[in-house]
Amino acid sequence: MKALIVDDERLARKELSSLLSDFKKIEVIGEAINADDAYQKVQELNPDLLFLDIQMPGKSGFDLLEMLDSVPQVIFTTAYDEYALRAFDVNALDYLLKPIQKERLKESLNKLIERQTARTQAGVAKTSHLGVTDQVFVKDGDRCWFVKLSEVRLFESEGNYIKVYFADNRPMIHKSLNALDEKLDGRSFFRASRKHIINLSWIEKIEPWFNGGLVVQLKGGQNVEVSRRQAARFKDMMSL
Repeated sequence: MKALIVDDERLARKELSSLLSDFKKIEVIGEAINADDAYQKVQELNPDLLFLDIQMPGKSGFDLLEMLDSVPQVIFTTAYDEYALRAFDVNALDYLLKPIQKERLKESLNKLIERQTARTQAGVAKTSHLGVTDQVFVKDGDRCWFVKLSEVRLFESEGNYIKVYFADNRPMIHKSLNALDEKLDGRSFFRASRKHIINLSWIEKIEPWFNGGLVVQLKGGQNVEVSRRQAARFKDMMSL
């Protein structure tokens, strides 16, 4: 499993790398000294795991996650326990306080290996597009989440923002629907109209609508109109 260490302190990076050398299933493929450096290395190296410091000069660890389209597994590493609640609020894999203890690190890696094993057994393969098994980082004001795309039932455009529907949450992210549509796997997500992208696995009911269009009812209760232009493609995809 490929890991990237992100920390502005050289000694902290060196200490963690030394601890990880005893774990043969983890390969440290690089180190980054800040969020921008880490962003570039994530694009180049495609790590499976980030050991991520939260408080760094300039951009924080949370800022880095917001910059990424698809987020690897994350174990936060920091000297400040005040961030613990927030880290778990975003569903991080784990949270390690510095100085990191070897036994505590072992617990975290056992969690990771269990999750990775389950993913492998399920036969999940990475694709160039974002699919339902990928997770994204969503930040809206002071609240933030790690969200598996399988849990997102609807993306709705509102001006220069997108409203993301998952569970009872509807945070807004600053992104265009066109840009998002290019990144999502078309086998799982469908551009219903200029305003909506739906998760096909959340469809509960489909009904005819005016002028050859359709209305899709999602399990979360939303009704989404499929434009006439998209209806033919939608019917073909869903074998109607």
